Amino acid sequence: MSQTMQTGPAQNFDAIVVGAGFAGVYSVYKFRELGLSVKALEAGDGVGGTWFHNRYPGARCDIESLDYSYSFSNELQQEWHWTERYASQPEILAYINHVVDRFDLRRDIQLNTRVIKAEFNDQTQRWHIETDAGEAYEAKYVVMATGVLSVAQVPSMAGLETFKGQWFHTGDWPKDGIDVRGKRVGVIGTGSSATQMVPILAEQAQHLYVFQRTPNYTMPAQNHPMKPDIERDWKAHYPERRKFARASGFGHNQVTNHKSGKEVSDAERRTELENRWDLGGLYMMRAFKDILTDPQVNEEAAEFVRNKIRAIVKDPETAEALCPKDLYIGTKRLCSGTYYYETYNRNNVSLVNVKQSAIKQITETGLELENGDAYELDVIIFATGFDAMTGALNRINPKGRGGVPLRQAWAHGPQTYLGLTVHGFPNMFIIAGPGSPSVFSNMVTSIEQHVEWVADCAAYMQQNGLATIEASEAAQTAWTQHVNEMANKTLYAYSKNTWFYGANTPGKPVVWACRKFSWLTAC
Repeated sequence: MSQTMQTGPAQNFDAIVVGAGFAGVYSVYKFRELGLSVKALEAGDGVGGTWFHNRYPGARCDIESLDYSYSFSNELQQEWHWTERYASQPEILAYINHVVDRFDLRRDIQLNTRVIKAEFNDQTQRWHIETDAGEAYEAKYVVMATGVLSVAQVPSMAGLETFKGQWFHTGDWPKDGIDVRGKRVGVIGTGSSATQMVPILAEQAQHLYVFQRTPNYTMPAQNHPMKPDIERDWKAHYPERRKFARASGFGHNQVTNHKSGKEVSDAERRTELENRWDLGGLYMMRAFKDILTDPQVNEEAAEFVRNKIRAIVKDPETAEALCPKDLYIGTKRLCSGTYYYETYNRNNVSLVNVKQSAIKQITETGLELENGDAYELDVIIFATGFDAMTGALNRINPKGRGGVPLRQAWAHGPQTYLGLTVHGFPNMFIIAGPGSPSVFSNMVTSIEQHVEWVADCAAYMQQNGLATIEASEAAQTAWTQHVNEMANKTLYAYSKNTWFYGANTPGKPVVWACRKFSWLTAC
């Protein structure tokens, strides 16, 4: 809808929150707690953000349920019962809806409302917000709880419009699901979504083709039904566990080995790696304190996982194709799945290496590679990720002081102070934004810390009669330099072809977008 459309009289609030995922919901709770008027505007027709849109088969969290949950209410964390070690998408969505209803937040959340304009007024020192429905809002504060993985990225592929079958993106999955029984299915991509989805699709499809450009390391989730004794122990010690998570380098309770991989014997290293494999999920990255800084330690862990792949996958050629060769383990977010590698032992599953020969075009009946190989498909599923970190913000493209658009301010890459604020954009707060722990952490922990910082800031401003706050240019520059300096001390500096750097989005500056290296000094 045109951004020049007519809007009605502006509705006034103390705060407008854009988005109603974990961050948006908690923002509404905190602003209301301060006694301030707040309205959350959500583009979808339900709350939940990531967990509302990502409904693909097998979707679940890679942080344990008891950790991946709000800590602000002890009553909430005591009463809610998680059914699995790693919660599935439907259960997480049920949880966030429960939170919204338990704390009566729904009345301050407006669904089916996409923000198309946000502009700071230098005269009134308030934000003007417009929606695709022609509504206008004025607010002192604007909170961008838009999510870092919320803008689905479908590659621009020649011929896609001619395809006579069905195609979908994992990040925008139909509510009613997709019936692939007896169909020829092609999955493009082998990241987190694909590794969770592939084993389930393989059980239903006539034949499943997985088109892989870059293999990643996939850990076994080692998921299981929630064990009552573990749940009781967590709930009995939640205060200590939450405190530990907030003080940790990654925002959760996964135990870190503070030893260097080089200071232990070969046998000890092997035992530790086996232990981490058995623990499952993301535990491998906590095996040694220098696993992300020492190439040799990292390579031993990487070869350990490659050997696991070779032992699981029966066909040697397929196994080698699934083994990452030019990627330090952990420098592209680890995947966590169940029976992912085992799935390639099925007769109805084929791995297609599109790094050797790229996809040339989509045809009416499937797709064709550069080498002429053609695949007949009834369904194409794009597991091709997101315009990460900045996609949703750039889509809104808010204008700060003097009408400067965010895209212009970030032309050479995103710059923030603490991942929370941007110079020239007063009273605009980003939750889990570029330059913050964000996707490197347990997102719920990081979200709570950010929202509480914003709420404390707003409370201070209200109490002291302050109109605006923004990061100084010097502070923002210093923080951005610090983030880059810390990243360059790690192996991430040698693995820039990832979405952490924005390399998966054409035309995007390839710059480091996260800050998560407190363990460099903490260990």
